[in-house]
Amino acid sequence: MAEGHTITIEQVDRHVRVVHGEQILAESERALVLRETGCPPRYYLPAEDVRLDLLTPSDTHTYCPFKGTASYWSLPDAPDLVWSYPEPKPAVAEIKDHLCFYEVDVS
Repeated sequence: MAEGHTITIEQVDRHVRVVHGEQILAESERALVLRETGCPPRYYLPAEDVRLDLLTPSDTHTYCPFKGTASYWSLPDAPDLVWSYPEPKPAVAEIKDHLCFYEVDVS
């Protein structure tokens, strides 16, 4: 990690739900929260808890020097709404097979 840059990943002990419009895209009791210097907390949900049937893979890929290369999924009205790191860097290996959303409700 760069000096002063930290990433922590913890199990969330609450229910996490992702809703877009009227549609529930994901619900999980097994989410992880990733906290990264300079970024808001991000919730990563296991792929099994995500309605992948509603999402379309995108051609978008981004690179993070701390996490690796991200792949994205879209809804018809929300491009690149969801992302994951198929091959995350070793320091964040826990987020493999988890998806992250921009808007999440934690209860």
